[in-house]
Amino acid sequence: MHQFIDGEYRDGNGEEAQRINPATGEVAETIRHANTDDVDAAIASARRAFTEWSRRTPGERSDAIHRLAGELDKRAIELAAVETSQTGKSIRMSSGFDVPGTVDNASFYAGAARQLRGLAAGEYGAGGTSMIRREPIGVIGSISPWNYPLQMAGWKILPAIAAGNTIVLKPSELTPGTTLLFAEAARDAGIPPGVINIVTGPGKGVGEHLVKHPGVAMTSFTGSTAVGRRIMELASQTAKRVHLELGGKAPFLVFDDADLEAAAHGAVAASTINGGQDCTAATRAYIQRPMFEAFTARVAELMDQMIVGDPAKDCTDLGSLITHAHRDKVAGFVESARGYGARILAGGEAPGGKMAAGAFYRPTLVVDAAQDSPIVQEEIFGPVLTALPFDSDDEGIRLANDTPYGLAASAWTNDLGRSLRASKEIQAGCVWINDHIPIVSEMPHGGYKDSGFGKDMSAYSLEEYTNIKHVVFSQDRSSHKGWQNTVFRTTPPSSA
Repeated sequence: MHQFIDGEYRDGNGEEAQRINPATGEVAETIRHANTDDVDAAIASARRAFTEWSRRTPGERSDAIHRLAGELDKRAIELAAVETSQTGKSIRMSSGFDVPGTVDNASFYAGAARQLRGLAAGEYGAGGTSMIRREPIGVIGSISPWNYPLQMAGWKILPAIAAGNTIVLKPSELTPGTTLLFAEAARDAGIPPGVINIVTGPGKGVGEHLVKHPGVAMTSFTGSTAVGRRIMELASQTAKRVHLELGGKAPFLVFDDADLEAAAHGAVAASTINGGQDCTAATRAYIQRPMFEAFTARVAELMDQMIVGDPAKDCTDLGSLITHAHRDKVAGFVESARGYGARILAGGEAPGGKMAAGAFYRPTLVVDAAQDSPIVQEEIFGPVLTALPFDSDDEGIRLANDTPYGLAASAWTNDLGRSLRASKEIQAGCVWINDHIPIVSEMPHGGYKDSGFGKDMSAYSLEEYTNIKHVVFSQDRSSHKGWQNTVFRTTPPSSA
């Protein structure tokens, strides 16, 4: 059963599909997808639950989310195992990053539920006292991606319900397992039926129906920029609020005073995290020319040392990519780069032998690609890093900004002035200095430009999931207020 509606598992009424284990190429399970009737049922459940859940006090919602954090923590081993089996990512990644990050997110939003504040009441206009009410929006229709199924479910669900909304979430049809377990944990934590509903199915039918539905007040989507544009188009039909976290092409800017070893290790970790299937992953390394040869040589050496293999083994550094088709797409970018003169210093191939059955691809370093080439400009979403030299600081920052994306970036330097300039001038929603990737629940995540708008995580995300209402109490007891003289007078004006 792969639908979770009104607090219980259900079979979908859509078509059957097979879920493939990407590390083995074998069929893992058969899924019956939802259809539009299932989506309608989930939305109806969420609408019914909204009345009661939205009226709960912040403290009551906080207590429920605290219990959810505990339930998720109790299921940590199971969640990590399912996350690895459905995505192909290493078990170290699932157990050391995805699961604890989600538990921490839940703990954070349990506290944030009690911090929904506005301006203090005051007399901002003559004769009236103003106050701000922050109110839940209604039913949220969210769509989460396959690269971080558990964490993205948390990023969508937790701020929505902390603010008093209810939600219908469609995870990727490739990776529904941990999202369903999240909903089950919420039920066992005492969160009422209908507050969290999960429908599994393809975006074309299930996802589009969810976005267009007039009973949905807001859509939150994480995925590609192309699909994000489609989401905006569909949401415009009912003028609903939209929150989008889209693609990225993160620059990794290394100045000539940087710690070479730290930058090289950072580049390898940041470009291969989650198999490079991360919108914030480092994909474009710009290295100031005096350090270029030493940096690329060291990165290639470190990439060659990485262990690619069975994601269930603790010794594995890099598991498989999500599907064989996606692996072939990644390989196509690299082969195309070879065709226009780029050199491959590490990787550049899928491993053979027993691993040929899985969607594996080796960590890859590409040099000598042109700035305007596809491998530099387009999102690859695989363990591929391109490295290009630059000369002046001005050129480095210009190249860092030279894509349509603006989700994340990093700058590596021991110079305070350079770090401050980079943090100011790089056009991205997050700029790390002397590190790349770490995220924390207290800080926002979201992009500039074609990387979308709105924030996940942090108290800032609650702005996405609440309506702001201005309430005015008139202190003027007169029957005719002074400002009304601009519309009509109760006494005629004196004659000139």
